[in-house]
Amino acid sequence: MPAPQNFVTPQTPMGANLVPGGATFRVWAPGALMVHLVSDLSGWQPVEANKLVRDANGHWTGYWPGFSDGALYKFHVTGRGSSGYNRDPYARELSYDAAPHPFCNCVVRDPKLYPWHDTAFRTPSFHNLIIYQLHIGSFWSSRGGQQRGTFLDVVERLPYLADLGVTAIQLLPIVEFQTAFSQGYNGTDYFSPENDYGVSDAEVLVRLPRVNALLAGKGQSCLSALHLNGPANQLRCLVDLAHLHGIAVIFDVVYNHAGGNWEEGSIYFFDRQPFGNNNDSLYFTDRGHAGGLCFAAWKPEVRQFLIDNAKFLFTEFHVDGLRHDQVSVLDTENVGSGWMFCQHLTDTCHAQFPGGLQHAEYWPVNPWVVKSSAEGGAGFDTSYHDGLRDRLRDAVAQASGGAFSSVNLTAVRDVLWPPGLPQSWRGVQNLETHDEVYRDRKPRVARLAAGGGDERSWASRSRVRVATGLLLTAPGIPMLFMGQEFLEDKQWADDVQNHPQLRLHWSGLESGDKQMTDFHRFVRELIQLRHRLPALRSEGFAPIHVHDANRVLAFRRWVDGGGEDVVIVASFSETTWHDYEIGFPLDGRWTEALNSDIFENWVNPWPQGNGGAIEASGPPKHDLPASARLTIPANSLLVFSRSF
Repeated sequence: MPAPQNFVTPQTPMGANLVPGGATFRVWAPGALMVHLVSDLSGWQPVEANKLVRDANGHWTGYWPGFSDGALYKFHVTGRGSSGYNRDPYARELSYDAAPHPFCNCVVRDPKLYPWHDTAFRTPSFHNLIIYQLHIGSFWSSRGGQQRGTFLDVVERLPYLADLGVTAIQLLPIVEFQTAFSQGYNGTDYFSPENDYGVSDAEVLVRLPRVNALLAGKGQSCLSALHLNGPANQLRCLVDLAHLHGIAVIFDVVYNHAGGNWEEGSIYFFDRQPFGNNNDSLYFTDRGHAGGLCFAAWKPEVRQFLIDNAKFLFTEFHVDGLRHDQVSVLDTENVGSGWMFCQHLTDTCHAQFPGGLQHAEYWPVNPWVVKSSAEGGAGFDTSYHDGLRDRLRDAVAQASGGAFSSVNLTAVRDVLWPPGLPQSWRGVQNLETHDEVYRDRKPRVARLAAGGGDERSWASRSRVRVATGLLLTAPGIPMLFMGQEFLEDKQWADDVQNHPQLRLHWSGLESGDKQMTDFHRFVRELIQLRHRLPALRSEGFAPIHVHDANRVLAFRRWVDGGGEDVVIVASFSETTWHDYEIGFPLDGRWTEALNSDIFENWVNPWPQGNGGAIEASGPPKHDLPASARLTIPANSLLVFSRSF
């Protein structure tokens, strides 16, 4: 007899799900002739007793007693083209104990076994986000040398990130990929965290005291080794501890394409149709992107698979948002259905997980991406914007040409507010991301500012302070890339084994490298200033002044409805300006809330500046009712604030 249907209903979830006494299994394989559930309980052989039952929509279901957390299983699929073992597309975890990828087994997991501590955490409002992007394998490894990092390594760095002041970490994709090293954009198993980012049971025992010390420091109960069994639970621990440290977690998801080499057991031809035309693939089109194949978003079941994945990440990993890779590819490679899928995806997530961020990468920038589906938009909350990134990097490169080079700050002024977006917080602004500064691509800002010279010179370091200061005071959501906060000047690599020279220079920061610690202090205090001054997180914005020849730019931020005003003045000039007239929106005393020159050889014994405050007692200037004569240090950023 085929598999019993105990606990099986039309609402039975996909994949393997524990129920009283055992587990239900459900998989979509409309073209298959037979699907069996194989495991230790059946000697891993397809027999009549473990044959699943097909419904009218091509789903195969069954129930087996005896399954519990940690049990292993696979599907055996017989199709018109071949027969063989396949991994569950919804597998919560994979096991390499018996065989390597792609012949690994799937693991039954009970997501309720991890004891969450984060019930008091609330995802920050979008305008309060300061995002820190990192790659698990390259961020930091407690094992040092050429070893890749793990989820628990990031856990150990959470106090550092909390002290820095970021409000969210954005993890490059963490799902299972085929290769030994990867940025993560060639994922193959969308519900399974990357096994190499987990640690063994033996190493869990070594890590557990540190994890529990962090929990105890937040007044929370300790974990046992069982709670950290497997990479999925270790990822849960990372999100849990991040929340306890006041940090939201954003997962990077890739719904435009998947994989690279489609091997035996993958979802490529899951129902094992005759090989030939890629359009016969159950999940994919015949169109490629980034070494993989694009999902067939015109199929309702494929759309549901991806929406199920988004819901799964929110539900089982408590994520605060999703960063969606190359939505533009999803749109263009699925004409007529890609945009519709985005609407279904974002509407579902907004309805079921209100407050969760839906962040899009779409090139070129398209304002319709952040319009609601009711308006015909794709329904995302935010979108990357390259306006400030590109123009500000241009300005840094121009300034690196020396004191007499031309710097186009007018172009920077025109993109301080993310062009085309209705609210500034809908644009995520940055100077560096994993794409720009990966290996042999574009230089990091610290190297760009040197213009081929000394990255540690005053001129280079001060230019980076100005660029970073503009990023963190401009409208929009700022995003830092790992290491940017301590003046990392090397590009990065996901393959730390073969590119150890591109590891983040943590040892420099931790050994007290003066230039790194001073820059880190500058970024930390600037982030704290952004937290203290609501105007820097508000929608109030207007340019005040730009002078390309003088290399000076000034703009205003304020809280709508009154209460606080901020004026930011930036200079890429290698000359200190004295008595430089800038318009101010109110007369009277303004506090010099930040002067980047103070951070040069902290505390700078010979700083240039305004002594902590200025009087805006001058005549109207720059279409504002008052003005002040300022001292603007060479290559500097000044922030003036006033409450009223």
